[in-house]
Amino acid sequence: MADPRSPSQSTPPGHAGADRSTGPGPGTLSARVVPWAARVAWVLVAVVGGSALEAAVDGRSTAVRWTVAVGGWGVFAAIAVALSIPSVRSLTVARLGTPLAPVAAVVAAVAGAPGVDVALLAAPATIAVIAAFSAEFGRCMVQASAYGDEDRLPLRSPVPVGTAAVASWVIWAAAVVAAPLLLAAKNWIGGVPLAALAVAATVLLGPRWHKMSRRWLVLVPAGIVVHDPVVLADTLMVRTDQLLGIGLARTDTQAADLTGPASGYAVQIDTSETVSTVFAFTPQEPNGRAIHMTGFLVAPSRPGEALRLAAARRIPIR
Repeated sequence: MADPRSPSQSTPPGHAGADRSTGPGPGTLSARVVPWAARVAWVLVAVVGGSALEAAVDGRSTAVRWTVAVGGWGVFAAIAVALSIPSVRSLTVARLGTPLAPVAAVVAAVAGAPGVDVALLAAPATIAVIAAFSAEFGRCMVQASAYGDEDRLPLRSPVPVGTAAVASWVIWAAAVVAAPLLLAAKNWIGGVPLAALAVAATVLLGPRWHKMSRRWLVLVPAGIVVHDPVVLADTLMVRTDQLLGIGLARTDTQAADLTGPASGYAVQIDTSETVSTVFAFTPQEPNGRAIHMTGFLVAPSRPGEALRLAAARRIPIR
């Protein structure tokens, strides 16, 4: 059995089956409510939160006011469409766009908008962000793009990759918000470089951010698939006749770590024969790194749901 690439935070010994059937399925109340919570909160961002932006630009030039109005409604409409049409691409758009509303609330507060108006923008914006980044929302979005009889379960982000994504998003968001305002105010020295940065970051980082939405553990009639373009160079497929079982990993596991690594509980999948995969290409390993294993770890956002769905497909729970 392959050695893990790094330690995994797993369930304590003696609790391997503690979370086998606690995860919410796609038809449970929470899975239905959370996406609608995001949609309703996002509508409230425009209905009750728009006054904060209006107050923030009151007395500014016509160009600045129009920039805020067009930009604000444009972002609102794009996110509203993404929230209304579940898909993997919509998940990326929603998770990139909804946090811009709290940023706008901060900018409005700095610009002198009344506290009540800022609160009316910040409150629903925060709810929308929390809902958009929830495991239930991610599951709803990726499952909507599933093909046939398959269950797609989003994987938790690897800690290093997630940290880098957040840091790069903060820089991108600052440029996206500030550049149009500076250009509208005819501040060319600050506006032009920031506009260039915003465009370059969107083009270069957009596909990388989208990869974060395309990381799934997939249960299909033929077996189990790990689709993870961030960690793996290619999709890993394990046939049903190769599966010994699936369960929460123990702290002393020797299974190969395919989580990234990610924090939290890991799910271990054991096989009856050696299976192979290749880690994603890196500057240090431009051809990737092949690994052969009889057990591996993945990190679905809801481990209990993964085990419940696996049991429903008659995959042995270990």
